[in-house]
Amino acid sequence: MITWLLLVSLFCKSTQDGHGQENGVLHYGPQNLTLTSSDQMILLTWEDDPFCSASDDVSIYEVVVPTADKQVHYEEVAVPPDQIGSTHSWNWMSHLPLECVYHLVRLRSRCRNDTSPWKQVQALPGIENSKRPQVFPWDRAFKVGSRVVFCCILPAGKIFNRMYLMGYNDSYMNTTKINNQTYTLTVQLNGASRGSCTNVICETNTSLNGACAYVGYPPGDTDLQCETRNLQSVECHWTVGRDTHLSLKSPTVYQLLGSKCENGSMGRCKMEVQVDAGERNWTLTAQNTLGKVQLSDCADLTKRVHMIEPKGMTASTVNARNVTLEWEWTVQQYNDLNITCEVNVSHGERNTIRENNGVGLHFVVLNDLIPHWAYNVTVRCGTTQHFWKWSDWSTSINFLTKGDVPDALDVWMQVKGNQTIIIWKMPLANQSHGDIKVYEVTWAKTTERERQNRTELHNKHRLELSLDTTVDYIATVAAWNINGSSSPSTITIPSRSPESSSRVERVNTSCIIGSNGCFNLSWSSSPTASCGYIVDWCPTIKQCKVDWLKVPPNETSARICSKRLNAGVMYTLSVYACTQVAPVLLERREGYISEKRIEDGLFKSLKWKQQDSDVQVSWDPINLREQSAFIQGYVLYCLDNNNNKVIIVNTVNPEATNLTARNLDISSYTFTVKAQTAVGECGTTFFTATLNSLTDNLVKLVFISLVTVFSLLSLIAILCYRHWTWIKQKVYPSIPKPVLRLPSPDGNSCHPLFLDQSHHSEADIVDVSELHCNSVALEYASQENKFFVFSQTAKGYYNQPLKKYIPSSLTLPITSNPSQSGSPSTQFKGVFPNPSYNLIMQSGDRHSNSCPELQEGTHMENSSNGYHPQRNTDTFTVNQTAEDPESPVSCVSTYILLPQAAPQSCCMHSQYSE
Repeated sequence: MITWLLLVSLFCKSTQDGHGQENGVLHYGPQNLTLTSSDQMILLTWEDDPFCSASDDVSIYEVVVPTADKQVHYEEVAVPPDQIGSTHSWNWMSHLPLECVYHLVRLRSRCRNDTSPWKQVQALPGIENSKRPQVFPWDRAFKVGSRVVFCCILPAGKIFNRMYLMGYNDSYMNTTKINNQTYTLTVQLNGASRGSCTNVICETNTSLNGACAYVGYPPGDTDLQCETRNLQSVECHWTVGRDTHLSLKSPTVYQLLGSKCENGSMGRCKMEVQVDAGERNWTLTAQNTLGKVQLSDCADLTKRVHMIEPKGMTASTVNARNVTLEWEWTVQQYNDLNITCEVNVSHGERNTIRENNGVGLHFVVLNDLIPHWAYNVTVRCGTTQHFWKWSDWSTSINFLTKGDVPDALDVWMQVKGNQTIIIWKMPLANQSHGDIKVYEVTWAKTTERERQNRTELHNKHRLELSLDTTVDYIATVAAWNINGSSSPSTITIPSRSPESSSRVERVNTSCIIGSNGCFNLSWSSSPTASCGYIVDWCPTIKQCKVDWLKVPPNETSARICSKRLNAGVMYTLSVYACTQVAPVLLERREGYISEKRIEDGLFKSLKWKQQDSDVQVSWDPINLREQSAFIQGYVLYCLDNNNNKVIIVNTVNPEATNLTARNLDISSYTFTVKAQTAVGECGTTFFTATLNSLTDNLVKLVFISLVTVFSLLSLIAILCYRHWTWIKQKVYPSIPKPVLRLPSPDGNSCHPLFLDQSHHSEADIVDVSELHCNSVALEYASQENKFFVFSQTAKGYYNQPLKKYIPSSLTLPITSNPSQSGSPSTQFKGVFPNPSYNLIMQSGDRHSNSCPELQEGTHMENSSNGYHPQRNTDTFTVNQTAEDPESPVSCVSTYILLPQAAPQSCCMHSQYSE
């Protein structure tokens, strides 16, 4: 019985199993399937299979999405045991617009190793019968960089031509045919839409149709900061991201703590809240169609007080050098805060910031202002404790300070020759404190200060003085305006003694080169510089108005910049020590603010000289006025005009005035001279010369020598010809013939006796032993009215003039007493040379009427050995009395022969005969 019961049970079980499962396939599956869509997204929901609901294993659901009879997506969804029995969902974004083709969704379950049959749900059938060409998706936003598929659905009878996006080239687009009525365009969106949107065009054989696609970005806002300005509300600020390009399709929506912000696109949002101490999270969201961003800031607003700028600022009290500023607060809570304020004081091109603080600060006092000066002032404030930010600047106000006396003048001096120029800088507007009416200048010797000289100048800033250069002077200058006189500025003018001039000459002068339009000058400190240093400068080569700069004692460098410094002009810079007395010159510099190329034609007078095969090119020293750069040397280029051979000769001596090119060939050359400077070779000057051969030079030298000698000889011949008479008289004077005049018997006349020496020797002349002449005057005169003394020597004849002596007559007495050794004492005046005798003539007594006697031994001797001159001297006495016109003998000039005869009285007269 029991056996039959078991068999029946097994049969029923097998029958039951045969109805629920056939070959491992469940006849039950997912229940209550629901399919919805949004744009291109498909959403599927379902409930569990009852067969799987009792399972403790993971249930697997398979989803397949076929499109146009093609499977385009497969996915498995796993449901854990703890979620079995609930409703499940699945979504999928189709790459094709749902309007383009129909979409099917199939779902089946798999549990306990059993699989249910597919359950199929149709999502959208697509558009099949269109009356006109349509493009999908239509009017939708896309993110930049995404890959999008557009489709074009054509009505029956239309022929597809092409499909494209405006502004894209074909390399970014790909067109595919789905069926005869449907075509797709796949494109990579690499750029945001320009303007409103990007057009997608479907072109057929008869028309153009399309859709608008909005390509942009999701929100990109950052850096949220929240603060309070009035301690009654919160204000948040953030950095707005880049333009989303979706302002028309999907503008960004901002919310602070869930409340919409009205001006969120401007990066700020304000909300009324209760400001309490302590930190709090402040959250901001920014969202559009393509995305959402959320920003947070944790802050204690009592430590983030951003004050509002001061209002109603005024200058309540204005003086010459100070002013009081006042303002108001629009927030009453500020009166209880410790506040720090900055005051921006602006005048001209200068700005200064002054800081003040205090509880509820609402006024400040500005000191150290410039009298009679316009100012512009503005204020901003912030909390002193837990400082967060400065307020905005207040509205600026303008005011003019009251006037005052001028500041002390900046005085210096300049020496030009014998004049000393007192100069001072014109006070600037911030130094004059009003219009300058007059300048008062006084000067006096340092030893006589009570005796001052005084003068007043209008609209002048210099005074030329002619001072005593041997003493020191002290000068003062003061400026006057409507408010009074400035403090006097004093300068001591040193004397220019030789000692001080030598000290100036011993000061070293060095070179300097400027940079960036300025001179950078430094010097060694001086212990004598008790009040600092003075640096002055002016052009080196021309008279100018000197400029200067005063340096404090603790500085030994200065940067000299001026609009009047010109490139290519040499300047002299002098450094003086400021002392309690006269300034002391320490150093001097000479240089250019910047060197310029020297213009061509620098060498004004180029000369050349050939020496054998060498050529020396010389030039005049270069004038400093023609130099616009330091000359470091010279270079000479010799260019052979025949074979273009170049010879270069240079020197690094800037004082050189010549260069020599050696061993040149006989040819024509172009010689070019250039100056070497820091800016290159410049001052180019050239000339062309042809060298002469050495033979030509020799011929030329010989010719010149011959011409010189001939010219010299011709000149000598002409001179000799024109002065032949004078030369003949000086070189070879004529010898006169002696003439003797013997007295006639009556005693009143003389008969001449000519002795011809040409035929007789002196030995043949009659031997005269003595000659006595009584009352006969012997008178001698030459052609030039000069009187001579004749004497005979063994070697020849010569004439000696008697200096300033004119004898009136000559008396020759003859005595018969040979033993008489002398004659009356007379003055001896001269010796007359005679070819035959040596006679010494003595002038006689002016009052004597008789001639002195001749000394013995006055005879001439003949011997067999020939003629021998007389050894004893015959003496003549010259009578200086007036010439007697009736004298029997008148002697002009003579050679006298005294024949030896019996003593007798005779008169003789002789004269020159040519």
